[in-house]
Amino acid sequence: MFIKTGLFKFPHTLKVFSPYVRNFQEKIKITRIQFMEWYVIYTKSRWEKKVAEELSQLGMEAYCPTITEVKQWSDRKKKVVSPLFKSYVFVRIMEKSRDKVFAVPGVVRYLYWLGKPAVVKDSEIKTIKDWLDNDKVEDISTDHLSPGDRITIANGNFKGQEAIINEIGKKRLRLILKNMGVVVNVKISEAV
Repeated sequence: MFIKTGLFKFPHTLKVFSPYVRNFQEKIKITRIQFMEWYVIYTKSRWEKKVAEELSQLGMEAYCPTITEVKQWSDRKKKVVSPLFKSYVFVRIMEKSRDKVFAVPGVVRYLYWLGKPAVVKDSEIKTIKDWLDNDKVEDISTDHLSPGDRITIANGNFKGQEAIINEIGKKRLRLILKNMGVVVNVKISEAV
């Protein structure tokens, strides 16, 4: 039996001379992993963590970046873990398997960019993970800034990224990262 690809025919039992790949099935598995991409799923409001958990239980790689905030009520303060991106979850799957996510309750649709499902680069997901793990925030003076200003981030994991200021709060700055198409809440240093 032969596998026909273009002008060449290969026997189905192809020998691979590599110390890293033992057989043809492993090579196919390695090749399949390389074609998995991160997609952005839009979820129902406040369903982000539930959707990410359900996708993980189905064997898909899901990522819901979270931050810990201190919320204050009239009688108490409490630390609350909330999603960094409201109503969005990242899922890493192959393009042909994209419809499987709709089996999970709370999934609404994919986020589209220029008529195609938005694909997030591995490096951008890694940047978000590193940024959340390090929890570093540079000293920022917001006196001269106003909503709508365009800035280029000079330091940190988002160095070189262009952003638009969306909101300026007492302890947080909300930035729109144009290249990634997301809104990020950044803590402002206590000294400001």
